[in-house]
Amino acid sequence: MRWSISRFHGRTVALAAALLLAAAGTVTAAAPPASASIAVSVSVDAAQQLATIPSTGVGTNVAVYDPNMTRSDIPGLLGAEGVGSVRYPGGSVADVYHWQTNTEESGGYVAPNTDFDTFMGTARAAGAQPTITVNYGTGTPQEAASWVQYANVTKRYGVKYWEVGNEQYGNGEYGSPWETDHHSSHSATTYANNVLQYISAMKAVDPSIKIGAVLTTPGGWPDGITGPGDTADWNHTVLSIVGSKIDFVIVHHYPNSTSEADLLTKPQADIPRITGTVRSLIKQYAGTNADSVGIAVTEANATSYRDTSPNGLFAPDEYVTWLENGAFSVDWWDMHNGTDCTGLTSVEGATDYNDYGMLSSGASCEPPLNTPFPAYYGTQMITKLGAAGDTMVKATSSNSLLSAHTVRRANGDVDVMLINKDPDNDATVSLGYSGFTPSAAAPTVYSYLKNAHSITSATAGSATQQTVPAYSVVVVQIHPADAACRVVYNKNEWPGGLIGSVTLTNNSLGQINGWDLGFNFGGDTQITAQWNATVKQSGPSINAGNTSSNVSVAQGGSVYWGFQGTWSSSDADPSQFWLNGASCSIG
Repeated sequence: MRWSISRFHGRTVALAAALLLAAAGTVTAAAPPASASIAVSVSVDAAQQLATIPSTGVGTNVAVYDPNMTRSDIPGLLGAEGVGSVRYPGGSVADVYHWQTNTEESGGYVAPNTDFDTFMGTARAAGAQPTITVNYGTGTPQEAASWVQYANVTKRYGVKYWEVGNEQYGNGEYGSPWETDHHSSHSATTYANNVLQYISAMKAVDPSIKIGAVLTTPGGWPDGITGPGDTADWNHTVLSIVGSKIDFVIVHHYPNSTSEADLLTKPQADIPRITGTVRSLIKQYAGTNADSVGIAVTEANATSYRDTSPNGLFAPDEYVTWLENGAFSVDWWDMHNGTDCTGLTSVEGATDYNDYGMLSSGASCEPPLNTPFPAYYGTQMITKLGAAGDTMVKATSSNSLLSAHTVRRANGDVDVMLINKDPDNDATVSLGYSGFTPSAAAPTVYSYLKNAHSITSATAGSATQQTVPAYSVVVVQIHPADAACRVVYNKNEWPGGLIGSVTLTNNSLGQINGWDLGFNFGGDTQITAQWNATVKQSGPSINAGNTSSNVSVAQGGSVYWGFQGTWSSSDADPSQFWLNGASCSIG
């Protein structure tokens, strides 16, 4: 595949040592004058949960051929970027890498200080969880099991996630042999049967680990092709054999694009379709195990404009859209990658070095070593949007040139990420809220502007009106309105039904003894069962009261209750809540 060449370890021999150019303190580039403004409406439904941000959500790859992989400044750079997962030992090299000797098959290059223990020191210093790719191509189940033994029994590192091989469908079975595979058969059936052996050997050492199997990306090559050694394509064959035994599946996402504008459509165009297909396959083959099988995107990047502003917009959109659709980890390819300094182009006023790295490798044509590229800053903006454990909720944009993502923080704040994909025009954004009452105070706004070298912050605009500069990423952090009480309303819905939950917090100056929470459904929801509350319903109007076990709510305390219901035309959220007659804030 055309993008794989830059990911081979031989491309990184040009990595050169140089001084770190710190991201902090650099001058922010001014956005170019906008010729016009596009009007966009964004609707935020703070009650419509999509997923919880996982601690492993934002990840990156590192490779044993990178001499700068474990430098002392790397943990700080990864931590500042918000990286919570680091994949090792690096793409295709994993299928020729022997961890015990820290060598590649046939003497390929392995950089000093990239052995497993040194890597683990860097990952732990960064606060990131490792994902280990064991050697399928030239290794054995016993070698993998020994790695688990060393990592989790001998050293007590607690490495949770392990994947069997890299891109095994690239082993020549379908005609493109970029992935080393010394098995006598390269069929999907052979891979899957061997995965069962890896699982058996590795979990015999540590039953608590999670093991993943490689799938082709639905809709990408070679999805849908039946190899000569199989009766079905790769995904159907692999999952029919290992579906009930694996803990997660692995896909990679390198969308091909015809233009900058086309690249920026890919998160919304590709990811819901891919995850829908993968979930359908899991459901088909994993049986009772289906609900517990996760999705890991262990490699992702653009195939063009990698070191320029389009990728600075693509990166956060890519990460967050995958997480909203249920992936538990997305690993960028990669931290450092390198370039041969040929074929350099200019994109939106900046040089594209054809380097897949988040950070400069310090090659002769590049900025100094570890200078962040735009994808780094775009990814760092996710730290302004939310943190592990926060809830991603639904946001809808009226214009495809502006992506919107929303997170409800544990403290009740609602943060909105706005990505303006128009390279020439600012966006005037009107924001509306359901299930949340914003404060009237001006919010804190973080911005990453086109061709900038840092993230800026200011108090700007309002919770309902923001200007997003051309080709920029903005995160608006919004506090809830002050009130004597606060309500967080959540729902998980399906056609004709839903489960709802309500958390009521007492913000008053004293204890509440006996509570009655009133509200009106916005649609035709009918409550059919409830828990932790007594409920009376008259049409859309609800009064939920305390039970004998939750009469009192201390100052600053909360009470939780829930319900199951039905609906036909609409299950729209309540827009107001009243506690003993007093209005509550929402969110």
